[in-house]
Amino acid sequence: MAKITRGKTPADREDSHPDEDDLVFKALANADRRAILDLLRRGPQTTGQICESIHGLARCTVMLHLRVLEQADLVITQKKGRNRWNYLNVVPIQRIYNRWIEAYAQPAAQLLNELKLQMEERS
Repeated sequence: MAKITRGKTPADREDSHPDEDDLVFKALANADRRAILDLLRRGPQTTGQICESIHGLARCTVMLHLRVLEQADLVITQKKGRNRWNYLNVVPIQRIYNRWIEAYAQPAAQLLNELKLQMEERS
């Protein structure tokens, strides 16, 4: 029987809490963890497959990075037999985007649109 490990319920993921955002930002701050997320974006992988793909890192280091990603809820794990499968969870990234990136990008996009309109009027 497969065992799925998840830190939070779907209802918990809907609301953004500063502590959760801090965990996501901490997880994303490391290049090796971002590389792991890039691998998982292609599809689920076992921990062994991740270790083979990330050159220059010992298995225990990869495991530590996966633990940080799991605590940030960016990775969901499922144990199948002797293998531990790792799945990308994009919900925290979408939450960060909605809370931080979109809100700050919208005024900049609006300014660019106004500049474009002004340039077109002058032509």
